[in-house]
Amino acid sequence: MAVVVFQSLSIQCCLQTQQQHKTEIHQQRRPLNLQISSSSKSGELSTTHKVFDEIPHSVDTFAWNTLIQTHLGNGAHDHVISIYRTMLLRGVHPDKHTLPRVLTASRLSGSFFCGKQIHGHTLKLGFGSDQYVVTALMEMYGRHDGAAAARRLFDQSSRKNSVSWTLMAGLYIIEDKPNLAIETFHQMLKLGAENVDAVALSTVLSACGRLKSLQEGKKVHEIARKRELEFDVLVSNSLLKMYLDCGSIKDARLVFDRMHSKDVISWTAILSGYVKNGGFNEGLKLFRLMNSEGIKPDSFSVSSVLPACARISARKHGREIHAYTLRNGVDSNIAVQNAQIDMYMKSGCSESASKIFVRMREKDTISWTIMILGYSLHGQGRLGVELFQKMMNMRVRIDDTVYVAVLCACNTARMVEEGKSYFKFIRAPKIEHYSLMVSLLGRAGHFDEARSFIDEHQIEWHKEVQRALLAGCRIHRNTKMAKRVIERLTELEPLNAENYLLLSNMYAANAKWDVVKNLRELIRDMDLRPKKAYTWIEIRNKVHVFGVGDVSHPRSERIYYELQSLMKKMKEGEGYIPDRDFGFHDVDEERECIPIGHSEMLAISFGLISTQVGTTLRITKNLRVCHNCHSSAKMISKIVGREIILKDPDRFHHFKDGICSCEDFW
Repeated sequence: MAVVVFQSLSIQCCLQTQQQHKTEIHQQRRPLNLQISSSSKSGELSTTHKVFDEIPHSVDTFAWNTLIQTHLGNGAHDHVISIYRTMLLRGVHPDKHTLPRVLTASRLSGSFFCGKQIHGHTLKLGFGSDQYVVTALMEMYGRHDGAAAARRLFDQSSRKNSVSWTLMAGLYIIEDKPNLAIETFHQMLKLGAENVDAVALSTVLSACGRLKSLQEGKKVHEIARKRELEFDVLVSNSLLKMYLDCGSIKDARLVFDRMHSKDVISWTAILSGYVKNGGFNEGLKLFRLMNSEGIKPDSFSVSSVLPACARISARKHGREIHAYTLRNGVDSNIAVQNAQIDMYMKSGCSESASKIFVRMREKDTISWTIMILGYSLHGQGRLGVELFQKMMNMRVRIDDTVYVAVLCACNTARMVEEGKSYFKFIRAPKIEHYSLMVSLLGRAGHFDEARSFIDEHQIEWHKEVQRALLAGCRIHRNTKMAKRVIERLTELEPLNAENYLLLSNMYAANAKWDVVKNLRELIRDMDLRPKKAYTWIEIRNKVHVFGVGDVSHPRSERIYYELQSLMKKMKEGEGYIPDRDFGFHDVDEERECIPIGHSEMLAISFGLISTQVGTTLRITKNLRVCHNCHSSAKMISKIVGREIILKDPDRFHHFKDGICSCEDFW
């Protein structure tokens, strides 16, 4: 009996000694673990290793997990896998916190084979059904083998939570299957998944935006409202983006105005939405309001609003925003610089754009493309071609858009052989490339070659190709071919009034009034509405808009008097005789094209009487300028000694000293 008691006491003492030893080790490790945790938060990997090495033969999983998390957080994914191997060699058993982190590291490092091995460890260690581990496995397989592989793991899992459902939906979005993402979300709701959170709602709203399904988006909006998550910042921003992606600026604005907390993402999304939908003034207004509300615009905000200034009448706003980027240190961002170049080019300030381009420390393909297209826009095609050659020599990546840009430059400069050479480099030409080649040949007067090119590539039944050919006919007055082209266009676009109007004006130029009458009646019978021409000019921060034959302006009498005086000087001094044109017009002007009533001439006249001598006039027209107005603008620039910059839908016309930058090829 005494022996038994002794043995019992001996065992008890031994156990107490072991427990005391473990407690002592734990007490020794505790400050070291705290040091590891502290150094890991500061991101100092070398310090973390030094502290960790002070734990002799550590079997403390927490310490290993902390070391792994530190390296994972610092992007040292390969080191995470190396640490995991060392952990196993030392006989330390991973836990449910170790495995997801190591799986994440293997995914991010691209080591799928290693990830599969760790998958095997999870099964052997009995963590195959742990939610965190399953989610990490789903993401690894989903990113490598696709959503279907992740779905198999997901379906085998006995326990599913909001995180795994949301991850599954997100993987479908990555594969551009938004319909399956929405379906997954509704399955989650139907099966009663707990904690449908802001991330889940944000994910499905992204899918609705991708699908452009306003109906589905509004259903999710209602779910967010019922779960009282509508005003969560993440959900609100996602709702905002979804409505914008679906083209509903009205709903987007309602969400924006009701948001309790607006961050820079919210402001950028709404102002970008307005700009993309043509609400330039509202976009600029929101940008100013954003500043006044104390939200500092970032590079994305600036890049989003600058396109609103890419108009000849908004260059002042563009300069203001440019000044803001300089004051706030975002002017060196490449996206901002590209947006600035584009803005200056499209607002008629090519020199300012060139200065920014030259000063850029880093240029991407977009930078070069904007400059090449910009030079073409301003009638400086040769500079665009030279820039493309420099781009090739520097081995900058050249894509389809760059080839579009250089073919535009060749068109502007009428560099036919160069255009042919560049076209051969395009591996899979698109209709835009074909159209530019047809335009290049037509503008150079090579009509037989243009027809052969069209037949060879079987592109006759494309309206873009026919319009490209028509441009050459217009320049070289090839009325015979123009008639066939316009007739083909009426077949391709039977409801486009401008085609019939163009044909009518062409017959009018040849005094075939019976045909003109029939075509005009056809336009009325089909209830087709041609575009109305209008031109605008900004004087002292106010935009003045003129239509054809407009007499609504308060200074109309003075405007027409100035025009008549200029016409008299042109006839007497320059021998000017109005020319017949078969361009687009929106009034009955078949018998005689009288430029004195055209919108661009009214805008020029108003600019001359409203500004000081020597001031450059900048005007914009929504339709192509006709031959008479183009000739008149050239002569007026010489008579008054001013530069007149006129922007139409295709290009800028810089009229100076009786010459136009387009060299009369437009």
